[in-house]
Amino acid sequence: MGLVTDELRAWIGRAVSYTAPEELGRAAIRYFAIALHDDNPLYRDEAFARTTRHGGTIAPPTLVTETCQLVDRPPDENGYFGHSWDLPLPSRRFIRGENHYEFVQPVRPADVVTTTWTIVDIYERETRHGSMLFVVSEARYTNQRGELLAVNREVNIHQP
Repeated sequence: MGLVTDELRAWIGRAVSYTAPEELGRAAIRYFAIALHDDNPLYRDEAFARTTRHGGTIAPPTLVTETCQLVDRPPDENGYFGHSWDLPLPSRRFIRGENHYEFVQPVRPADVVTTTWTIVDIYERETRHGSMLFVVSEARYTNQRGELLAVNREVNIHQP
């Protein structure tokens, strides 16, 4: 019997959305830039940023895919705040196998971000460690106007 059951196949196409409870804000952008050791004035100097093609402060590109502000709940038993699928698997053991990011437009301090995660594929592959299950999901990040900000395609590898 393979790892990809009819019950798992039924998860393909499932989606869940999270909308941040407030605007992203200049402080979050500044703190993230500090954490990255990125002193680009676009991320912290509004007067400078207004003179650029962006017309104002923007966030470092990866902030939109890394912020936990979207989820307004306590962390799980592992301290994780982000989204996770509760797939019907015998084991919760997994590793992140791949992420592919596409950044469409800058995120701004006044943006209220919505993330919609969708499972786009589930498949099994034989490896030297035995059969493993691959779950491909996609997160689409939009602002309060419904404009696409970024896409994150993620592959998680589950080990039985």
